[in-house]
Amino acid sequence: MAEEISAQCCIVGGGPAGLTLGFLLARAGIDVVVLEKHADFLRDFRGDTIHPSTMELMHDLGLLPEFLDLPHQRVSRLFGQVGPDRVQIADFSGLPVHAPFIAMMPQWDFLCFLAEKAKQYPCFRLCMGAEGRALLTEDGNVTGVRAETREGMIDIKAPLTVAADGRGSRLRADAALTIKELGAPIDVLWFRLSRLDSDTEETQGRFDAGQIFIMINRGDYWQCAYVIPKGGFEKKKTAGIGAFCAELAKVAPFEADRVHELENWEQVKILSVQVNRLETWWRPGLICIGDAAHAMSPVGGVGVNLAVQDAVASANVLATPLRRGTPSGDELAAVQRRREWPTRATQRLQVLIQNRVLLKALRSGSDFRSPFLLRIMTRVPLLRNLPGRIIGLGLRPERPNPELYR
Repeated sequence: MAEEISAQCCIVGGGPAGLTLGFLLARAGIDVVVLEKHADFLRDFRGDTIHPSTMELMHDLGLLPEFLDLPHQRVSRLFGQVGPDRVQIADFSGLPVHAPFIAMMPQWDFLCFLAEKAKQYPCFRLCMGAEGRALLTEDGNVTGVRAETREGMIDIKAPLTVAADGRGSRLRADAALTIKELGAPIDVLWFRLSRLDSDTEETQGRFDAGQIFIMINRGDYWQCAYVIPKGGFEKKKTAGIGAFCAELAKVAPFEADRVHELENWEQVKILSVQVNRLETWWRPGLICIGDAAHAMSPVGGVGVNLAVQDAVASANVLATPLRRGTPSGDELAAVQRRREWPTRATQRLQVLIQNRVLLKALRSGSDFRSPFLLRIMTRVPLLRNLPGRIIGLGLRPERPNPELYR
């Protein structure tokens, strides 16, 4: 028989959404358990872009100076080489925030930071190596979750269960919630190439006929992304790692002497891009947030920050009902109403960019020029700052309710 414990809230998934929500609820005095299926946070090629909106949350909570002591690289402006044109894609330096830049920070550092801060509160429990396997239900209401741990099965009974277990959410499937697929015509291959102190390259993205290459400065190496048509990885593998390196040398000539560092396909990780969202994010006793509610395209690197915004909105809406007992369906629906519009609008923009820019570049067999809209946005002063605001702050930034965290 499974061991049983109780909490006011059980969060399944120790990613940005789950740990942010767990930290905020614990700070508000809610007894919360967070389950993370892995034994640690050390996984490569996860969302590592911390945007100004998330750092503004750190400021609101009095944690920004300590947060910025963590290893990171700062990006105040994003540039792209689009065909023959070098263009500024986004400028964050003028945003009305305390950290007007993107912090390129390993996600494990971000998650460890959140976990350590949350552990300062006695009502917070983090169970590593504990995977949520199935929902517990009673009379159609979710009453908790059954988890598998190294020591055996455990039942966590809670008035509210939060599915923050990613785009392959087991709990979402168990709840039989309906997913709307928006489609993604691309996949992304992630890998590392060494970075030298003499590297002066500032262009983060290269978009040319048949090729899209993204670089992120990680100090002693470049974290690289090579965009390919959906389902094209097997074709690349058949051609061989040597042919792949030759492609990279053409699209990133300053790295041509380093592409030989890729010796086999084990060094290349594929992200199968999905863009989807739940039609309804909740059922009685359960709510989905972050990727479990909406899988985002990597366009703009906004996934982590939207997940954090979901967590802030959830804490603001649900902390007081949790103090009373079980949040009602109306209160769970209020979280979806708050976060659904920015999710839909952001996904609409991502799909537009995927189809009109990325796919067009990949299919182009001749010279590729900057899309007309991008040229207009970089030349018209009133439009020039718009991408920085959308990427850096999001369409509906969330701020923690100060009444909850005194």
